[in-house]
This record gives sequence, structure tokens and C-alpha cells, in this order.
Amino acid sequence: MHVPDLAGELIRGETVLLKTFFLGIVLGLAAAAGVLYAIPAVDQVREASIVKVAPNGGNSETFHINLPMDRIMLGDAGQAGVVPPGLKWPADEVFADVRAELFKIRNARDAVVGVAVRTAATSQESNVIDWVLHLPARGSLFVNMDVAPLKGGFRIGEIASGSREFRPLSGFMAERWISNDSSEEGAPAGRIELSATYVGQLDSLATAETVE
Repeated sequence: MHVPDLAGELIRGETVLLKTFFLGIVLGLAAAAGVLYAIPAVDQVREASIVKVAPNGGNSETFHINLPMDRIMLGDAGQAGVVPPGLKWPADEVFADVRAELFKIRNARDAVVGVAVRTAATSQESNVIDWVLHLPARGSLFVNMDVAPLKGGFRIGEIASGSREFRPLSGFMAERWISNDSSEEGAPAGRIELSATYVGQLDSLATAETVE
């Protein structure tokens, strides 16, 4: 199975400026959440959380992104097919090796429940891959990923922080690419699957659909 390199071809940059850029992406996500009230990309009505009890304790929840239809933005200095077309990537050399993507995210019922930003870059000191998931009805999650993928195309990351119902939680999240072999017209090429495992008590389990 071919697993695309979601981080792209990234080489050098300046660590401090990259972190500042990523902070701008996160703040931009908050602004994007406000825009969603005017642009119907995400239904603001809360969907019941589909939470499973993890075998080793805690709770788990899975989201996915259908590609290419759920990609809202793709910014990459070396990428000819930026989204939306005509997007101008910063010309500064420090951003030449940074890739940022904005997606709609879906729950297990395929309902759009929020947006997510994935940023990736490399500097002389370290590599960086981060996810920020924002669910307007629930809060946000910030996940710092391990750069090296595991066997089978998985990449694992630690839940570094959260807001609102995610604030008291720790845990980890896995990402993987799943190809779609369907020949159905209009079918996605595949999906990015994001599987989160939470350690701690979800504040809203009373409104969640818990699956044993």
C-alpha cells in the first residue's frame, strides 16, 4: 500500500521563526472558526460525541478527512497545486520549507464537526509536525507528532494541550493515510484517519454516545 508523505519534501528553516509562524496558524484557526458562522463549512450544532472505551483504559474517538474534498487550504512554496488556486505563500526564505494545510474534519458518521490545521517543517535543529483540531461545539486539541512514521504508515503524537472539554485530558493521537480503491464516481481518493485516545474524564460524556 502506498502511503503518501504527508509532511512533503521539507528541508531547512529557522526554528524560532517557524514556531512563530505556527503560532500564527493556530491564531488563524481561531479566526477561521469565527468565519465558519458566515461560511457553512461546519455545522455549529453539536453532534453527539462517538466515544469508545479504550482496551487499556481511557476513551478513544476517531475522526477522518476525505481527500481532496475536505481540504480547505494547502500552502507550500514548492507545491504547484496550492488550495485555493492563486494562494500566495510568504516569499521569505524561512517559509520556503514549511507546509500548512487546513481541513474539515468528520466524525464516524461522516458528519463535519470541525476544522483542523496540520503544519510541517524542518530546521537545522529539529523537525516539526503538529496538528490543531478545533471542534466549535467542544473545544480544541493541540497534538505534537513524532516525525518518523511507524510500520504500516502510522504516525503517533502526544496531546500537548486542550481547551474547554479537552482541557483536563492527556493522551495521544495517531494519523494514517487510507487509500480508497472504489471506482465510484466522485469517491474520495482516500482519507486521513485521526484516532485520539484520551486519558482523563471527558467533561461532556453525559452528552456523548459511549460505545463499550
